[in-house]
Amino acid sequence: PDVAPLFRWLWKNYQYVLAFRFAIQEINKDPQLLPNLTLGFQLYNSVTSGQFTLRSTLHWLTGKHHLIPNYTCQTQGKTVAIIAGTTSAFSAEIGTMLELYKTPQITYGPFDPMLSERDKFPSLYQMATSDSSLAYGMLSLLLHFGWIWVAIFVSNDMKGEQFLQDIEAEMVKKGVCLAYSVKLPDTKSRYEETEISFLEGIRIASANVHILYGDVRGLYTVEILSKYYLTLGKVWIMATKWEIVVKETDHMLHSFHGGFSFSHHKEEIPGLNHFVKTVDPSHYPEDFFLSQLWLHAFHCLPPGSLCGTIGVCPPNASFEFFPGRIDMLTISDSSYFIYNAVYAVAHALHKMLSEQIEKSSPGDTSQPSILPWQLHPLLRKIQFTNSAGEDVSFHETRHHMAHYDIHNIVNFPAGFCFLIKIGEFSPECARGEDLVLNEEMIEWPVAFKETPQSLCSQRCGPGFRKIPQEGKHVCCYTCVVCPERDISNHTDAEQCIPCADHEYPNMERNRCLPKLVTFLAFEEFLGMALACMALCFSVLTAAVLWVFVKHRDTPIVKANNRTLSYILLIALLLCFLCSLLFLGRPNTATCLLQQIAFGLVFTIAVSTVLAKTITVILAFKALKPGRTIRRLLVSGTSNFIIPICSMIQLVLCGIWLGTSPPFIEVDKHSEHDYIILVCNKGSVTAFYCVLGYLGSLALASFTVAFLARNLPDTFNEAKFLTFSMLVFCSVWVTFLPVYHSTKGKVMVAVEVFSILASSAGLLGCIFAPKCYVILIKPDKNSLKALRNQCTCRRP
Repeated sequence: PDVAPLFRWLWKNYQYVLAFRFAIQEINKDPQLLPNLTLGFQLYNSVTSGQFTLRSTLHWLTGKHHLIPNYTCQTQGKTVAIIAGTTSAFSAEIGTMLELYKTPQITYGPFDPMLSERDKFPSLYQMATSDSSLAYGMLSLLLHFGWIWVAIFVSNDMKGEQFLQDIEAEMVKKGVCLAYSVKLPDTKSRYEETEISFLEGIRIASANVHILYGDVRGLYTVEILSKYYLTLGKVWIMATKWEIVVKETDHMLHSFHGGFSFSHHKEEIPGLNHFVKTVDPSHYPEDFFLSQLWLHAFHCLPPGSLCGTIGVCPPNASFEFFPGRIDMLTISDSSYFIYNAVYAVAHALHKMLSEQIEKSSPGDTSQPSILPWQLHPLLRKIQFTNSAGEDVSFHETRHHMAHYDIHNIVNFPAGFCFLIKIGEFSPECARGEDLVLNEEMIEWPVAFKETPQSLCSQRCGPGFRKIPQEGKHVCCYTCVVCPERDISNHTDAEQCIPCADHEYPNMERNRCLPKLVTFLAFEEFLGMALACMALCFSVLTAAVLWVFVKHRDTPIVKANNRTLSYILLIALLLCFLCSLLFLGRPNTATCLLQQIAFGLVFTIAVSTVLAKTITVILAFKALKPGRTIRRLLVSGTSNFIIPICSMIQLVLCGIWLGTSPPFIEVDKHSEHDYIILVCNKGSVTAFYCVLGYLGSLALASFTVAFLARNLPDTFNEAKFLTFSMLVFCSVWVTFLPVYHSTKGKVMVAVEVFSILASSAGLLGCIFAPKCYVILIKPDKNSLKALRNQCTCRRP
């Protein structure tokens, strides 16, 4: 077993010895493999110190306490191969010396690309496969839980540097950001303050997920110091010999509790677990380390092991009921590789001995000689299937897409620490199926009550998009809500997606909803109110017309040409009724009739007012018989004003219909959640020409009425005509800015209201005073009252 600084035993590593012994015993019992030959072995403890490593290697090579390079004092029991390599550094340190003797070294530690350089280490063979897919496996785990802000700790060597480059390249592709990276210092008896300063910032760093990778000696630094810098709020993901990094600790709230460990997938070796459960020092009394482990764990020894006052262990004492904090029954990667390494050497020896026997003479009974360098050609070509069913070889073309088991590191009360398998990663599977996890079995660090998050910025939920922060990582951003017509339907959207014209975003702006088709309908409140107003005014106008027809022979009706009054009332009735064309579902007919009917009936109404005003002027100017004005009045010249003005408007409307007539338009943008059906004016120029002509007539009528307002007479209505045209012009001057500031149904409602208001203004200002006299003051609507009033006015 490795010995840590200050000679603290790492008893978990004794499992390597157990796997080694088990493989040796299996081979020695196998009649097909190395028959008539018994494998022997020597066990040496390695120390994580370059000085001790070289010194121990020389002791082993020379066989004496006096170190004599390139000379051996051993006359028997020469070793033909070495199985070593707790760390890559250890294998490299002894590899240079072993190369002098061409002794094969088979390493059981994690794969290191440096050890694969044949120019430097031609006699070294690695049992572990390449970790080329490890970076992708860890990244798949990060993406599965949405961890995009991580810190990485690697050992300060070529292996750590290569891993850092590989995973950073994958992180850039997948949008995962590196918060910071740390190269761990080597293990030393004392640590400089600058070498451990990074530990102080781990607890307060924003990254909640840390990746740990590299040489055990560098990682061991973190573990030794973690009890001083306990990091309970971090999730550690590691790919190393966890039994080294996760030391036998006395406290339950361990820094690595709730973390994950990636290890090469391995099948169970038949019989190994039973062997570990049943082994005890009485089986191997020559094994000093096993006795020490037994004494450390049980504070006793089996009967006859040692003399003295040490207690005798109960019969059921075994690794199955180990009272300490060491899990000896969970077979580690290194133990599995040691088992394969022993078999690899055995198969190479078997083949070499078979070839030598075939070449020897039939009478030769001498034991064939075995030299270490003779195994190299055989080891390079060796290929076999172990008892677990896995193919084993050292060929360079072997499959390097490693299949990983993912374990959850869990600490239990009394200091027990276990790896619980919670998933697998298979890079050869299709993307999306390569990572399999059982999340219900995961135990998170004590600082988290649910799946932890590791983000530089809080995620932008649906309805928001990310805006990068200048000078920071792409994972650091701010969230802004999507524009009015856009949505985002997933987390951390780069851009918002505009809804189609026939759709609109919901309130959360994470989904597009179909727009409802609408229009200014009779059923809705606004349409119903306008329709009721139009019908009420229409009935009122019809009632006024009936009153005028009934009292057609009275002076007030005869005044100012009752025929023009009838025409004006009928025109106003049509004005009120034409407003109904603007309500309801638009169609081609209503779109054509809306503006044409509006333009014509209002032209008739305004031209009638103009004719009535001119009639008043002609009536008061024609005082003497024979004057030209009198002849114009008698001939009914004012009656020609209406058809002439109407004919001009009819021509304008005809040009409008012939060039660019109104049509049905689908308005998809005026309202957020509705598609509005409206009538498009077609030619805007034609519309304003019609409206402008109508405005010119109104202005002319107002001007003429204003000039005639003071003409004396009993029933002079010039003042009322002036006020009515003032109301009419005010309504339509106000209409223009309001009309252009609205959209959709409101625009239609504004036009309808303007029609009703202007028509009501004409009706009220012109006919209300007359109806008052006819209905309320009938005594004033007679010839007698008229004579009396005229008599009173004479001087």
